[in-house]
Amino acid sequence: MPGRVIAEATSRLRAAGVGSARVDAELLAAFVLDVPRGRLPLVDTFPPLLKDRYEALIARRAQRVPLQHLTGRAHFAGFDLAVGPGVFVPRPETELLAAWGLSKVQSGIGVDLCSGSGAIALALRTRISTVYAVEQSPEALDWLQLNTRDTDITVVHADVTDPSTLAGLDGTVDLVLTNPPYVPTTAVLEPEVADHDPHLALFGGEDGLSVIRPLVVRAAALLRKGGYFGMEHDDSHGESVPALLRDSGDWADITDHLDLAGRPRFVTAVRV
Repeated sequence: MPGRVIAEATSRLRAAGVGSARVDAELLAAFVLDVPRGRLPLVDTFPPLLKDRYEALIARRAQRVPLQHLTGRAHFAGFDLAVGPGVFVPRPETELLAAWGLSKVQSGIGVDLCSGSGAIALALRTRISTVYAVEQSPEALDWLQLNTRDTDITVVHADVTDPSTLAGLDGTVDLVLTNPPYVPTTAVLEPEVADHDPHLALFGGEDGLSVIRPLVVRAAALLRKGGYFGMEHDDSHGESVPALLRDSGDWADITDHLDLAGRPRFVTAVRV
């Protein structure tokens, strides 16, 4: 019975230190059986071949391979994104940043810097007609192009800190959102993150600000006066990142926001 198989898998994942053991066991079962998770109780049998496949996936999850790498999918703001090795797996917390941006700007030009899988860019395109997604990593770029291939989002392979990146848009952009590399190199991370998310997308130097500092300058150049800026940051940056924006003199209405766990997570501001 699927219930017994899932219970055994849950115990195995819990013993391996997976915090979301029951949820992951159910999601992987739903993935293998090709049914919605909510319909698992209605499944009568777990066919032997599918059970073998399920147990192989559970074994990999117990080795702390991310759930999203096993299914090849990540959900973000209503989108089902293709993800895997080489691209940062989008988190639910980042949906708060995207929602904030769309609450401020619903037309004009939107830019997603450090786009990765394209999660933020796709969210922006639901309301904003012109969207640019900028990504430096060739590996992440492949995922970005895959996820945006059926859209008119403009994908740009470039360094977001380079003054020449999107220079033709300087002073015209209405909204810039970014989830840049911001983790301090001294941080201790879960194996799913440390061993599988690309380090280029994770780490921002010893203080986590090595990419953020020049990125703030580039965002200020891109935005029109009155344009909006939102940037995710480490939970240790609740004071330092807003201070960085204040010291630049380019921003007003600087506000830091909490994530789903009540930790400092993203800063927003208006270009002056």
